[in-house]
Amino acid sequence: MATSSRQPTRARLEELHCVHPHAAGLDIGSEEIVVAVPPDRDPRPVRAFRTFTPDLNALVAWLVSCRIDTVAMESTGVYWVPLYEALERQGITPYLVNAGHVKTVPGRKTDWNDAQWLQKLHMLGLLQASFRPDADMCVLRTLLRHRAQLIEHRAPHIAHMQQALTQMNLRLSVVLTDIMGTTGQAIIRAIVAGERDPVVLARLRHPRCTSPEETIAKALTGRWQAEHLFILQQALELFDSYTAKIQLCDAEIERQFSVLKPRFESDEPASALPPAKPNSKSKNAPTFNARAEVARISGVDLVAVTGIAASTAQTILSEIGTDMSRFPSVKHFCSWLGLAPHNDISGGKVLRRRTLKVSSRANQAFRAAAQSVARSDSTFGAFFRSMRARLGPQQAIVATAHKIARVVYHLLKYREAFNPESAAAYTCKRREREVKQLTRRAQKLGYTLTPADSASAVSTPSPS
Repeated sequence: MATSSRQPTRARLEELHCVHPHAAGLDIGSEEIVVAVPPDRDPRPVRAFRTFTPDLNALVAWLVSCRIDTVAMESTGVYWVPLYEALERQGITPYLVNAGHVKTVPGRKTDWNDAQWLQKLHMLGLLQASFRPDADMCVLRTLLRHRAQLIEHRAPHIAHMQQALTQMNLRLSVVLTDIMGTTGQAIIRAIVAGERDPVVLARLRHPRCTSPEETIAKALTGRWQAEHLFILQQALELFDSYTAKIQLCDAEIERQFSVLKPRFESDEPASALPPAKPNSKSKNAPTFNARAEVARISGVDLVAVTGIAASTAQTILSEIGTDMSRFPSVKHFCSWLGLAPHNDISGGKVLRRRTLKVSSRANQAFRAAAQSVARSDSTFGAFFRSMRARLGPQQAIVATAHKIARVVYHLLKYREAFNPESAAAYTCKRREREVKQLTRRAQKLGYTLTPADSASAVSTPSPS
């Protein structure tokens, strides 16, 4: 029987050592929490607790009496958050593990078995904890996630207004890029107030609007139906209500930013921020100076990175934190984001290359930044266009987001200022790399690479 030629140089069998001797396992549900501790710590090493606050306090007290210093927990939804915070306050290190990493053993379908299995795996050091920023950053992250949900809930009411206008044949969306811009809001509010004259409504046009008044007046000539005017009025009121809630949320986020202290020690005074990038205004931008707050906390100006706006910077900061030592390397960081390629290898062959699907707002923020640089005259823009020509738009977005994430990791870890580079400089460096690669390949094949100009000069005969 033939054996494989690919044998390890030294066969070595390692035993599984006890990494966390004082470990416990928790299976968390909506109504009950099952806890398992080492068998020698209590006559009843597996117990069940309710999810009420007094029961959580009793659970933590029991873990302390059993000399537990670390806990692996498995949960869905947000049921784990109160217990996680209670364990941290008591000095017990919690590990929130991915349920998919511990569900592959058949026959363990009860909560009691799951808790014991989690305890055994965690004791042997076979589980990895999910990333979670520190407590202050988690507060900021919660507020920013709530703000994003408010914006999402406000968007359908804009569609309701546009639909009501269209059914009355008021084609405002044809002559305006955004019906909730300065001109659009002025016209819609005048319609709700009772104005029906298209000429008067067209005079509300902002001077910078590209459509002339005659075209706007023509687009606003339609049928004024009572039912659609009623829908338009209610949609506008709901839009204003959500806008007011977003402004209150921005005030709370600004207050939370003021509470946060810088995550670094520096004796140098903070330098003035450069002016804002052109065309960087957004209707969903925060109402306070988020750029200055992000720079104060992190020590670097993330908004200076091409493609990252103030709202994107605060989202990234709240999701990944400022302590890059939590990630062993930039490769671990990009893999956690879901932007690094994942190779499935079997039999020594790569079966497929893909990025893992992750539910991460940081991933979405970096992808949005990559899309915004598609036409920019920058290194990221030139890289995006070259990747799009080779791999297509979807993979170009991932590759560019990966590149931006590596830059952000370097800035946060070493607190260095971002040094932008033009697309021409990137193209020149890329050409130099390609020339070096071609030169090495030619030498390997026994040839000499010669530039086209010098080659033509050699081959052209001199005049007699």
